[in-house]
Amino acid sequence: MLVPDISIGGCVIKAGQTRQVRLEVAKLYTDTNFSVPVHVIHTRKPGPKVFVSAAIHGDELNGIEIIRRLINLKTFKVTAGTLILVPMVNVYGVLYQSRYLPDRRDLNRSFPGSPKGSLASRLAHMFLTEIVSLCECGIDLHTGAIHRSNLPQIRANLMDTETLSLAKAFGVPVLLNANIRDQSLRQSAEEHNTRILLYEAGEALRFDEVSIRAGVNGVINVLAKLGMVRLRRKVKSFTPYIANKSSWVRANASGIFNSLKKLGDQVDKGTPLATIGSPFGEIIALVKAAQAGIIIGKQNIPLVQEGEAVFHIAFFSEPDNDVAEDIGMMQEALQTESPVLE
Repeated sequence: MLVPDISIGGCVIKAGQTRQVRLEVAKLYTDTNFSVPVHVIHTRKPGPKVFVSAAIHGDELNGIEIIRRLINLKTFKVTAGTLILVPMVNVYGVLYQSRYLPDRRDLNRSFPGSPKGSLASRLAHMFLTEIVSLCECGIDLHTGAIHRSNLPQIRANLMDTETLSLAKAFGVPVLLNANIRDQSLRQSAEEHNTRILLYEAGEALRFDEVSIRAGVNGVINVLAKLGMVRLRRKVKSFTPYIANKSSWVRANASGIFNSLKKLGDQVDKGTPLATIGSPFGEIIALVKAAQAGIIIGKQNIPLVQEGEAVFHIAFFSEPDNDVAEDIGMMQEALQTESPVLE
């Protein structure tokens, strides 16, 4: 079967070609072009079209390194379909180490965008029309916000059976059935019949080796599930646990924050999570879990204001100790193992 050419940003990529493309978004007031780098692998064999994107929030850097490692992995060979890698969607935010674009807009709340709107709106429109709409599936790589870390996890519409299958294939033990937010990439992608896995791991403005390795492995595992790459051997698999609900525990006082728990810890209702102290040394508050679950996100900065979100806890129908055990096994395995590609 003849595989047709594809066009991205006016650049035609023929079957069998690997091309690097720059999508021109706008010209800045410095007379500098604002463009998005794209790496395209378009094979001669029919198969799915998949994109992997990073740095929609410009301070979320783990995803950039995940894509860099994929591109430079000598054994990584796409044998079917088309893979579109976008290491920096929000290039401006990366330059300024900022979550936002210069208009202070969150790109992930600017979809579907407009070709005549603000810079954020134009970038959202370009990314949606040039990349997302071409693909049946996408993996969007994120981290926690600044001073917050996330346990490696997949967030997606797990009520969709095909999305659930891909989420399980990714290979992290925590899957969160997450609601779609208005004007998000996931919302617009779904309207284009593009399934999205959102990978959350690590902290903004930091590289986290376990999160990066889990991301590299996860992307390869999904591509293998789709028949786009071949694996000779897989790393140890982990039973994924689905959380249909999660919530943040908030600080009940302002002061010096001393965490008693780490990411992946199992907690019961009433478990002490942190102490909050005054500048004079006394403990003024104890933060406790409101419900049993697993910590999938937490604040890192040791200062809090009353009401700030400090621990993100996911709730499971399975026994939480099984989830916690698999999380520990995953973190240990990722220090030494990776998928072996043919």
